[in-house]
Amino acid sequence: MSEAGVLTVQVPADSKHRIALVAEEQGVSVNQPAMYVFTKEIGNSEAGQKISEYWKGYPREEILSGFDEVMAKVKDGPVPDWDKIKQKGA
Repeated sequence: MSEAGVLTVQVPADSKHRIALVAEEQGVSVNQPAMYVFTKEIGNSEAGQKISEYWKGYPREEILSGFDEVMAKVKDGPVPDWDKIKQKGA
């Protein structure tokens, strides 16, 4: 792991409060959930860029028709219990 650095970021008071609540619930410092979210979002952004690069040479119509073809194969199939959305109170 690389050496730690300091980055000062200003966040809205509500976000700071929510991060503090999560930290308190988890019994960790405020830095831990803030670092988790920060790192996760950077990873999501990088993944999105890679996906965009991958699909760059494909026409939109080809991508969507491929998706529709796959969905047509599974749309009427049975949904296993583990994949069903459970509603609260049900």
